[in-house]
Amino acid sequence: MTKHFVIVLHMISKQIRPTKLELAILKVMWEAGPRSVREIQAILNESKPTGYTTVLKMLQIMTEKGLVDKDESVRPQIYRARYSQEQTQRHLVSDLLQRAFGGSVKALVMQALATKKSSTKEIEAIEKLLDRIEGGSK
Repeated sequence: MTKHFVIVLHMISKQIRPTKLELAILKVMWEAGPRSVREIQAILNESKPTGYTTVLKMLQIMTEKGLVDKDESVRPQIYRARYSQEQTQRHLVSDLLQRAFGGSVKALVMQALATKKSSTKEIEAIEKLLDRIEGGSK
């Protein structure tokens, strides 16, 4: 790997580690698209009272962390998620995999399956994925 690639990889890994509130804000943007502070706050307020200044401060922090982009060419300013939900989920799982499971996918999957009862449909999808990874025919 080149030195530049390693530095970029490190920067990305630092950037995508949102807190619980940051994830709630990102979820709003993933589901509703780019929004103003007031619009994000109104959506968050539906499930849990959240102050306007709290949302504004979190978005400022998220902008600094590289989690969101801010469009300053319009008023009110519009915020959008920099990474897709899938990219963020992949990064969080990869981070958890390394930090908590020592890189063992088997240990992570076993723990995930032991934590919550899975439906038949979910088990079949997991089996299909495992068969595909192992070179099976499903």
